[in-house]
This record gives sequence, structure tokens and C-alpha cells, in this order.
Amino acid sequence: MFRGFYTAGSGMIAQQRRTEMLANNMANANTPGFKAEQSSIRSFPEMFMSSINATKIPTEKGFQQKGLSPVGQLSTGVYMQETLPLFTQGSMRETGMTTDIALIDINLPVNTETGERGTVFFRLENENGNELYTRNGNFTIDANGNLTNPMGHYVLDSNGQRIQLQNDEFTISDTGIIMQNGATVATLGVSFAEQPSSLFKQGNGLFESQNGNLPNAEGGYSFQQGYLEGSNVDAAKTMTDMLAAFRAFEANQKILQAYDRSMEKAVEIGRVN
Repeated sequence: MFRGFYTAGSGMIAQQRRTEMLANNMANANTPGFKAEQSSIRSFPEMFMSSINATKIPTEKGFQQKGLSPVGQLSTGVYMQETLPLFTQGSMRETGMTTDIALIDINLPVNTETGERGTVFFRLENENGNELYTRNGNFTIDANGNLTNPMGHYVLDSNGQRIQLQNDEFTISDTGIIMQNGATVATLGVSFAEQPSSLFKQGNGLFESQNGNLPNAEGGYSFQQGYLEGSNVDAAKTMTDMLAAFRAFEANQKILQAYDRSMEKAVEIGRVN
């Protein structure tokens, strides 16, 4: 009986966490460069149930020998194992702002072992001097003339240096070369992640590598100034998945209530006896 409580309860917890993940995706459906998260729900190891039987041995004193009779397998519940971002290209949205830059995937290599397609990111530097990575090209120029993202992190060039500009009157070629007043200022830094699923998600569209800085990308992408890459969240599919998760939660809730009523009856019978 109590195993049923744990099984239904684990199902409710897994669907609640999945609903929270989907709600976060929906809330960021209009966030530039946001990558939707996906969940993987796994089951706990199954138990093999057997019953203990006693059989009499045909001897003078009739000794008994205990044996096991297989009953079957029993599931012990499910859990949400992990969430991983989906690194597909978002749609392009024109803004007309010179400081808005979209990073466009063209022909990025695929890992032959895992079948996972690599991803490119803008290079950023945080307040501690560590490199971060993002697909959100909604940049601005701070009071010191540095190109930064909305959180104040510095945008880096291909040499890992901060990019300084006189004002927002500059142009960026499709290869990332920044021109201002007829002179080349820098080349936008782009890093390549061969296995983007191994990156650590920090929030606000930022990612961090756990194994040192990512290498510079060697082609397979381009830039488009005056555009932003939108979120890759499929709003219609996300709403459908949220409804399915909610219904699964309700189903487990009803099972839990049925077990609870059965336990109440068992307690009443015990009191009468």
C-alpha cells in the first residue's frame, strides 16, 4: 500500500517540476536569444516481487522448506533526471538598432560520436574576468565606450579584448568586422561549443564552460546588424505540453487520494476490531 503512495507521489513531483520548466519557457518566449529547455523523465529501478511459500518435505517429521514464487515486477516511481537547453536557431527580428547583432548559424559541424550539432556564441567577460557565452545580441555602449550586454558584461573581440567604440554609429560586416569612421576597430569574438549540452546554464541567457574557455569558431556562421535572434520556444507546443503535464499531475493526485481513502477504511476496520 505504502509503495503506491511513493509511486504516485514521485509522479506528482516529476510533473510539477516539468510544469515549472515549461512555464519558464513560456515566460521567455519573447526573450532574445533564449533557448528552450527540455526535460527527460526516467523511472526508478523496478523491483522484482516474489512470494515466500512453505512446502513440506516428505519425511517422517514433515519438515518444511521455504521457497520463492515469482509474482512480477513493480515500478517504484519516476523522476525528472535533467533539463537541457535546445540549441536550435531562433527566428530573426529586425530592430533597426546598430547595437543589436544577430548570430546566424549556417553550416556548423556535427559531432560524429554523439550526433550533436555544435553551437556558436558571443564571447562575454563578467565582473570577475571570467568568460561567459550568450546568443543574445542585444548590446549597448556603456559610459566608458565599451560594448556590453544588458547585464553590464563586456563583449569581447576575437583576441579576447574588450571592444571600445566612440558612439553607436558603426557598422558590422557579415564576418564580424566592426568599422567606425572608415577604420577597423575589432572583430567580434565568437566561440564554438562542440557539445553545447555540456555547458552550465547561469540564467539570463548566459552559459559557462566547466572545462576552460571555449575555442574560437572557425566559420559556419555570420552576423546581421540591426537584428536580434528571437527565442526558439514553440509557444503552441509548450502550451500543449503544459496541459499534458497538468493532467498527468491530476491523475497521480487522484491515485494518491484513492490510496488515502483505502488507508482510512483500514484504520476504521482496525478500530472496530
